[in-house]
Amino acid sequence: MKNPFKKTANRYPLFRFLTNRYFLVFAIFVVWMIFLDNYSLLDHRVLDKEIDELNDNKEYYKDEIKNDQQKIKLLKNPDQIEKYAREKYYMKRDSEDIYIIEFEDDLPPDEKGKSL
Repeated sequence: MKNPFKKTANRYPLFRFLTNRYFLVFAIFVVWMIFLDNYSLLDHRVLDKEIDELNDNKEYYKDEIKNDQQKIKLLKNPDQIEKYAREKYYMKRDSEDIYIIEFEDDLPPDEKGKSL
């Protein structure tokens, strides 16, 4: 039996290379690994982005933990506790009056222009 592609293969050497069975198996393998496999290259890209995002979150939370630990160390002092309560919760002593001054620039956009 004669090979029907022999004349074409002799005329075009690239065609002979592309029809080689080893090249075809390798090409199918590459396409399978890039697009079709459960652990394909495209899925790895998505997972790598998620890993980078989680690492960024990890660094952010480590910094927040350090800041909170410093605040906790400061709050062990009774004077600092009083200062914190006065600033955050507007607490006062019995003989004091507190006046809260809010500037119009500091208000959210929906509360601008409202008067008491």
